[in-house]
Amino acid sequence: MSEWLVLTLAMAAACAVVLTIVVINHRRIPDDDDPSETPDVIEYMTMMIGVIYAIVLGLAIAGVWEARGAAQETVRQEAQAMHEISARAEVYPQAVRERIRADVDAYVAYVVDDEWTYMAEHGELSEQGTALLEKVRRSVTDYQPANDFEGQAYQPLVDQVAVADDARGARGQNAGATMPGVVWFGLIVGALVTVGLIFTLQIRRTGRELLLAGLFSVLIAFLLFLIWDFDAPFGRGISATAAPFTDLFPGLAP
Repeated sequence: MSEWLVLTLAMAAACAVVLTIVVINHRRIPDDDDPSETPDVIEYMTMMIGVIYAIVLGLAIAGVWEARGAAQETVRQEAQAMHEISARAEVYPQAVRERIRADVDAYVAYVVDDEWTYMAEHGELSEQGTALLEKVRRSVTDYQPANDFEGQAYQPLVDQVAVADDARGARGQNAGATMPGVVWFGLIVGALVTVGLIFTLQIRRTGRELLLAGLFSVLIAFLLFLIWDFDAPFGRGISATAAPFTDLFPGLAP
C-alpha cells in the first residue's frame, strides 16, 4: 500500500471519528445546557496540554529528520570512499587496477540495484553486500606494492576501505526504525488525549466548530504520519536515497 494512501486514509479516519463523536455527543446534550459554564481551569489545562504535546511532536519530528540526514550522510561517505578507491588505484599496474575497479563497480551496482530494496524490506544489510565489500578489501590489501610510488598509495587505499566499511556499518544501523516503541506509545496516547480534550469545551455542531475540529484531527494525523515516514531512513517514501552512488558512478546508474 502506498504511503500517501495510508496518510489519506489515516487523516480521513481521524476526521471522521472526531466529527462522529461530536455529532453523537451533541445529541446527548440537554437543550438547557450552557456552554459558557465551562470552568476556566479546563480551558487552561486544555491549552497547556496542547502546548506540551506540540513541543513533543516538534522534538519527535526534529529527531527523525536528523536521523534521516545522518543516514544520508553515511551514504555519501560510503560512496565517496568507494570512488576514492577506484580513483587512487590508478597508480597500480593495469591488471591490479582493473581488478580493484571491477570489484568496486560490482559492489556499488549491487548496493544500488539490490541492497537498497533489501534494506527497506528487512531493515538490515545483506550478506551478499558484505561479501562484495570484503572482496574489495582483499583486492586492495593482497597486492604488494612494487615500488615506493605504489607504496605511498597503498595505505590511503586501505584507509578508504576502512572508511567505506565504517559507513556501511552505520548504514546498517540506520536501516530499521529509529523511534523507540515507548515514544510511539507516548505520541499516540498524547494525540488521543489532545483530540479528546476538544469535547471538554462543549463543542457544538456549528459549521465553524466542526471544520476546526476536523482540521485539528487531520493535522495531528498528518504529523504522526510524517514522523512514521521519517522513522525508517531507508524504508519509506521520504527516505535517504542512493543518489551519492549514482552521482559518483554514473556508468552504473540503472
